[in-house]
Amino acid sequence: MMELSRRQLLKAGIAGSLSATLTGCNLLPRKTGAMPEQYSGAIGLPDGSFGVGAIDRNGTLLWQSPMATRGHSGCNRPGGQEVVFFERRPGWSFYVLDANNGARKHHIQALEGEHFVGHGVFSPDGRWLYATGSRYESGEGIITVYDANNSYRRARAFELNGIGPHQLTLHPDGETLVVGLGGILTHPDYDRIKLNLNSMDPALILVNRHSGRITGRFRPPHPHQSTRHVDVSSEGKIYAAYQYQGPLYETLPLLARLENGQLREFRFDDETQARLANYIASVIAHPENDLVAAASPVGGTAIVFEGRTGKLLARASIPDCAGVQALAGGDFLISSGRGKLVRLGRDNRPRELASLPLYWDHHLV
Repeated sequence: MMELSRRQLLKAGIAGSLSATLTGCNLLPRKTGAMPEQYSGAIGLPDGSFGVGAIDRNGTLLWQSPMATRGHSGCNRPGGQEVVFFERRPGWSFYVLDANNGARKHHIQALEGEHFVGHGVFSPDGRWLYATGSRYESGEGIITVYDANNSYRRARAFELNGIGPHQLTLHPDGETLVVGLGGILTHPDYDRIKLNLNSMDPALILVNRHSGRITGRFRPPHPHQSTRHVDVSSEGKIYAAYQYQGPLYETLPLLARLENGQLREFRFDDETQARLANYIASVIAHPENDLVAAASPVGGTAIVFEGRTGKLLARASIPDCAGVQALAGGDFLISSGRGKLVRLGRDNRPRELASLPLYWDHHLV
């Protein structure tokens, strides 16, 4: 795998500016109680290879670790020095890496007949890893549970009674998994062809992480609003992001907040709705304020809005933008498949921080 050395980054003319700009914006939210030391994401390189890359908060490339195929998203293990990254859907494995240097510690294969879909989250104590997946012959969505204290041995699976789970996160209560159920049936033998558009049943699902019991299932108004990405604010406000499977000219709402047992949808002005192109790839609720950000790689557009009111505060044109992460101080970091890192906040003034000779996949950790 081609190494992106410090010298290559300097030659590309971006390493110095990345270091200066990222240092000044205090990366990562303060809700962890301490400033983190690095960010990581799935990357693609100019030679066609794939991996995971990490930078520190000064913008220095710390390490990169190869992946056999394209990655999607990952999660940090609480209380440990490990980061997990999943292959892109349909993924057959996930990688456990040393967060200090990228060294591979484990490479865990999916059980025969199952595959991963790119997302996972740890229990608060860092022992249990929960990963969304599917039994591809039946199409049944599941959450598989792995024991990180026992070399990530598979411990059990929770049934979701639905098709197409994608992102999951942990509610601040420490007990509830929040899952986006896309409702779309696919099969590895047919690439990414959608096999059940006439019978989709998407939902936002709440699951007890101990028992696997489903404690809530909330369906969007339209069955083609594939509920794929989710996030939860520090106060426990749950947000869902859709990828609408109807025609492009039907610009239905793409973002919603769970309120009083219903998904309250946010619809923006017609131009913004059109620019989002019926596709949201990431949604993040800022831990320090009431702001929420979302990104559409299909529409090349990122937005920031108020969570309580749904008022649109910022919109930026960023080609192939997908990853979103909160920055300490109130703004957001947006990444793109063209190597861009852009800062966006309520002032509606996007500021490009760097342009790297690689591409970021859909999510930042």
